[in-house]
Amino acid sequence: MALQLAIWGAWAPKLFPYMGMLGFSAGQQALVGSCWGIASVVGIFFSNHFADRHFAAERFLAASHLIGGLCMLGAAYSTAFMPFFAFYLAYSLVYVPTLSVTNTIAFANLKEGKDFGTVRAGGTVGWVMASWPFVFILGAHSGPEEVRSIFIVSGVISLVLAAYSLTLPHTPPKKGGQGDDIDALAWRRALGLLKKPFVAVLFFVTFIDSVVHNGYFVMADAFLTNRVGIAGNLSMVVLSLGQIAEVLTMLVLGTVLGRLGWRKTMIVGILGHAARFLAFSFLADSVAAIVAVQLLHGICYAFFFATVYIFVDEAFPKDVRSSAQGLFNLLILGVGNMVASSFFPNLVARLTGVDGVVDYRTLFLVPAGLATLGALVLAFAFHPPTAAPAGALEDA
Repeated sequence: MALQLAIWGAWAPKLFPYMGMLGFSAGQQALVGSCWGIASVVGIFFSNHFADRHFAAERFLAASHLIGGLCMLGAAYSTAFMPFFAFYLAYSLVYVPTLSVTNTIAFANLKEGKDFGTVRAGGTVGWVMASWPFVFILGAHSGPEEVRSIFIVSGVISLVLAAYSLTLPHTPPKKGGQGDDIDALAWRRALGLLKKPFVAVLFFVTFIDSVVHNGYFVMADAFLTNRVGIAGNLSMVVLSLGQIAEVLTMLVLGTVLGRLGWRKTMIVGILGHAARFLAFSFLADSVAAIVAVQLLHGICYAFFFATVYIFVDEAFPKDVRSSAQGLFNLLILGVGNMVASSFFPNLVARLTGVDGVVDYRTLFLVPAGLATLGALVLAFAFHPPTAAPAGALEDA
């Protein structure tokens, strides 16, 4: 899990600033950003209906990370748009399915399902650790020749994981046949649940929050370096503080859910985004405040996204839970990512003056407003069938 998420964490914070250094237009950046959305849609059907039934999970993981690592190295040395886009799209198509395959391996081989949380925490540790080499690799004001190392580091980690995957426990493919029909029916039923008002409201708000959440990764690194004045080799470390806070926040999530219930916990989570972007808008001259506000990432993720996953597991019928989780995951990793990758680069371009200076105050008021809208919709329109997780009040 640590290696799996380190591959992603090595390039994610600086992808959009790097594309700006290469002179890619907002439209070209949006196309690159759409790769994960494309891969998420393809991955749902490829990993669920083909890979899971024809390949042992550990071998699929090894092959995917071998190809992905080579694609990352190709992207590192591609400065023209088309070859960079081709390598990044190919990487996305093989990497995104591995996010679910690693979970498959874990659940198939762990003796207790409850141990998954501890194992998955390794992913957060990997994301944080991936940022630290760049303190030494990058300079305070690195150009594209240096910043392309984000892909080199990611590619090397991917190749290491490809080799390590072959040492994982053998996890044979699922048997095909009737299960295909059952899966298709589960997907149709999961989509049909959107007719229920509380599911439709949660789906809409999750879309809003996923756009805001992914927009943070599009804009944050450039803001830290260009406006706040944090050195380019330290910005990724500053951003990683949010992942550290995420681990700590997850530890108290159960208690918070027991005390506040579904609606209030989600509202706190989405308002965390609003608070963070308002701080970006009005406190940009205070380095200490901007660094400290990164800790809100833990609240943003755990109190909303993690809570959504728990809610789906509690509130949806057992036979469609997996498909419903995949549906919300597609929204968060796919659709929300695509919209954010298109909307925010174009908004940045529109708010950039002739002197090249971005109006960050106005820029960040947009996601702050979207997050506030999502919180209001939750407050007045989200009426879940249960107030809190079963047994949560007793546990709390």
